Amino acid sequence: MKKILLPILFIAVVFIGVLHSCKSSKSSKESVEISDKEKVAFNATKGDTISIADSETEYEIIIIEPGFNFWLQSIARPEGYYSQSFLENRNRILVIEWNQRVIQPLRFDTNLYEIQINYDANVDYGYEVNYKLYNYFVYFQRKYNQRLGPFLPRI
Repeated sequence: MKKILLPILFIAVVFIGVLHSCKSSKSSKESVEISDKEKVAFNATKGDTISIADSETEYEIIIIEPGFNFWLQSIARPEGYYSQSFLENRNRILVIEWNQRVIQPLRFDTNLYEIQINYDANVDYGYEVNYKLYNYFVYFQRKYNQRLGPFLPRI
């Protein structure tokens, strides 16, 4: 009797776990309203390469993403809107989640999460690098309907 009860109990626990994970993934997905202007930016093909660098530091990030440059110039919050500490805190959270997804190719789309981001929380990358990196994460989440952190990517 114990031999039969144990596999049945195991199957029940797994089934309940699957049901719970399905419910939690559905409830955690809140939709973000995308404007027509933003849809145009998502479909833009010009200005698809942007270099993120700070003139005071030697750090640089190159993003090759169609529409990001247009979106950054026309839709994103302007430079100075966020403090550098806000951007650094958000980038830490977003980079950790991004890198977790890169190392799980069976779970996450490898076309979206191709390469890890080397972001050290103890390094001062400057305002411009943090601003553009944060806005890339916002753009990415909105364009590809992803959620990298505990907060919705709003503009």
